[in-house]
Amino acid sequence: MRKHDLVEKNLGLMVVLIVVAISFGGLVEIVPLFFQKTTTEPVEGLKPYTALQLEGRDIYIREGCVGCHSQMVRPLRAEVERYGHYSVAGESVYEYPFLWGSKRTGPDLARVGGRYSDEWHRAHLNNPRDVVPESIMPSYPWLNQNTLDGKLTGKKMEVLRSLGVPYTNDDIEGASAAVKGRTEMDAVVAYLQSLGTALQNKR
Repeated sequence: MRKHDLVEKNLGLMVVLIVVAISFGGLVEIVPLFFQKTTTEPVEGLKPYTALQLEGRDIYIREGCVGCHSQMVRPLRAEVERYGHYSVAGESVYEYPFLWGSKRTGPDLARVGGRYSDEWHRAHLNNPRDVVPESIMPSYPWLNQNTLDGKLTGKKMEVLRSLGVPYTNDDIEGASAAVKGRTEMDAVVAYLQSLGTALQNKR
């Protein structure tokens, strides 16, 4: 009996060998990325989120925005021409969790920072049809009424610092005061205006 016949007729052995082959291939592809500066070091100009932007990001996640909007421009001509510079790993080193996404019911937001005014974003979030008549995006009027208390903002920053985000003691100590009394709308707009700005002007 040939060796490959033995493997083909023994389901358990075949499964084990397939797992070994896939694991080895995965390690060969993934492990080197941990040692490449382009994937582990922040791009020039990248800054951690401010307290208000960080709260906005959490609201963005809470409201399910990531389910319809990706934040990753692929290196394809059509995408670069529409959205701007393709996304690079160094932009996401401070992201926990990253929000690349894969579904585009709405447009990609990786380069939306600075593209529209704060007033446009407020109007769009309050009722998208006021600025984009054909939009199917839901409205988020409650963001104007809900206010932040900042009780957990500093703790969030402490956790992120333990993961490598370079927050200073001053950032953490001033986090609560920086967001207290601001609306959730303020926070989400601040977050959106920060997206992609580190590579915004690179083409």
